[in-house]
Amino acid sequence: MQPGNRTRRYLAEALSRRIGRTVTLIEIGLARAEDSHPLMVDPITAAADLGRAGMRRDRFLGVAAFTVASIGAALSYDHDAVSRMLRARRPGTAIGAEEVATIRRVTAALGAADERHGGGHGLTTVTAYLADTAAPLLSGRFPSEVVRRDAFGAVAELAYLAGWKFHDLGSEGAAQRYYLTAYQLAHEADPFGHSAWMLRVLAHQALHLKHADHCMDLTNEALRRASGRVGGGMEAVLYVTRARACAASGRPAEAARALLLAADAVARTDEPTPSYATATGPASGTVASQTARTLRDLGDHRNTERHYRAALSERDPAAFRRIHALTFVDLGVSLASQVRADEAVATWGEAMDHLGGVASSRHREAVAAMRRTLTTYKRRRVPGAANLDERARGLLAT
Repeated sequence: MQPGNRTRRYLAEALSRRIGRTVTLIEIGLARAEDSHPLMVDPITAAADLGRAGMRRDRFLGVAAFTVASIGAALSYDHDAVSRMLRARRPGTAIGAEEVATIRRVTAALGAADERHGGGHGLTTVTAYLADTAAPLLSGRFPSEVVRRDAFGAVAELAYLAGWKFHDLGSEGAAQRYYLTAYQLAHEADPFGHSAWMLRVLAHQALHLKHADHCMDLTNEALRRASGRVGGGMEAVLYVTRARACAASGRPAEAARALLLAADAVARTDEPTPSYATATGPASGTVASQTARTLRDLGDHRNTERHYRAALSERDPAAFRRIHALTFVDLGVSLASQVRADEAVATWGEAMDHLGGVASSRHREAVAAMRRTLTTYKRRRVPGAANLDERARGLLAT
């Protein structure tokens, strides 16, 4: 007979404590479809299972749907209970600072490749490393609490990278599952700054998918946790995310206040920005681009243009090729909204220069949207529109 839900988990937990490493329901043949949701299990098990599923391209990740319910689940997550369970396990092999540093170096290299080539590049490598190396390390024996927290933080960044890659490929349900696991791991590493950052990531995804209703709770909680504990750059990114949530929810006055707070915070250079908050480049670039998106939602196209141009100047185009290309596309949309067709075509041409060889569904969606405007421009015989449309069509055909 099939054991009940609690019995299955008790078996996996008992085996984990007995063997000294994480034993998952998949390994003992007792997994069910609902086990794919990370908040249903501890973060080490979730990271290992998701890593293996991503490595094998399991079907459940392909059909996984983004759920609004998970947003509320993140806010009610019982971190203390999970942390007690993790600490009750018998630790495995000794893990030191060097092993943690290696995970960070590998994650940095994989993240750099991701920015140059898109989410479709190296996805199997990232998920395999998460399942086979990084997640098992968290069941080890650490020389100090500082090293333990650093280890959980390092693996959280790797899980976030895997989620970001799925997001870039348009698999939002899979991305959400990795993000939730990264959130759990981040909470174990730092229940203030790092967990606040992951709440910001969850809010950002919800905004991208037009689910603004629950984002205010996420951004408010993120600011509550991080206030007074993080530097100005990170605080600014949290404020600008709140501004976006306000604009998307029809609260223009609150959005404007949050933008002012973000501008004040980003001007402070009191503390270095932690590694987990630099995945999209310097805070100044992130604040500029997100300010532009907020102003776009508020219908202020002239200032939207100004902030997109600032974002382009704040990021290294070689290191952040994918983001740079999307910013050029967005800038072109802003110019088109101001009835500046010639400039829009020229700007989209610059975007195309950065798009070749990038495996990204977001890029393809952006190019497809650009072509819809170019169809109108071709009818109006806007100079360069026909040639640019042909380039875009060729890119989408590859």
